[in-house]
Amino acid sequence: MRLVTWNVNSIRARLGRLLELLAEHRPDVVFLQETKVDDAQFPRLDLEAAGYRAADLSGGRWCGVALLTPTAAGDPTDVCAGLAGEPNPEQARWVEATIGSVRYVSVYVPNGQAVGTEPFADKLVFLAAAARRIAELAASGPLVVAGDFNVAPADLDVWNPEAFVGSTHVTEEERAARAGLLAAGGLVDAYRELHPDEGPEAHTWWDYRAGAYHKRQGLRIDHVLGTPDLAGHLSAAHVDRMFRKGAAPSDHAPVVVDLDA
Repeated sequence: MRLVTWNVNSIRARLGRLLELLAEHRPDVVFLQETKVDDAQFPRLDLEAAGYRAADLSGGRWCGVALLTPTAAGDPTDVCAGLAGEPNPEQARWVEATIGSVRYVSVYVPNGQAVGTEPFADKLVFLAAAARRIAELAASGPLVVAGDFNVAPADLDVWNPEAFVGSTHVTEEERAARAGLLAAGGLVDAYRELHPDEGPEAHTWWDYRAGAYHKRQGLRIDHVLGTPDLAGHLSAAHVDRMFRKGAAPSDHAPVVVDLDA
């Protein structure tokens, strides 16, 4: 079974690359973030032509999340769009659905902008609401929560920790809140389970500016988190950097996780 999470940074701009990813990896579940389209613009027909169905929450110009599954697997069920307690529901940052016997969530955590600002406070509120929901879901059965968490959990996940002192994504508050998600559901970080010591090879985001990708100046902020019953089946995980290269790349690369069942 193959899971892929990818912040596409506009599904319209990246549709060709997304269809390429679907054809190459044939994932069983895809978690998308920053689709940046309203409901009428979401490319359902293009995805169906590629053999995939979507459960999405489309949020217009800036946000938007989705779950994709092969048409042959049947439609996702019990779709729930939005997160109880999130500070700005109109931003479209959370969608969940059941596929088979597993509950899946695609999440796009707020960036936070700058420490000490209202958006930073909203980010912590969102993470607290996510922890509460994860605790509820994990108590009911197998769960995978994947997406762009906008938190680098440890210094190993940052190309140069000294360059980020006083910045978002690396503060003690954010890291504690992200750790709270794992504790709330007993979740494990799939990539770190298999690659506990990787540095730049694990990074998933690079600024478009100043050649950051080629200078290996990245962050690991895109994660796949799962309950232990799923983590026990982990067989492989990698960051597919080919999708950060080439024509019209996102500033994120997909994270690909394989399970043996």
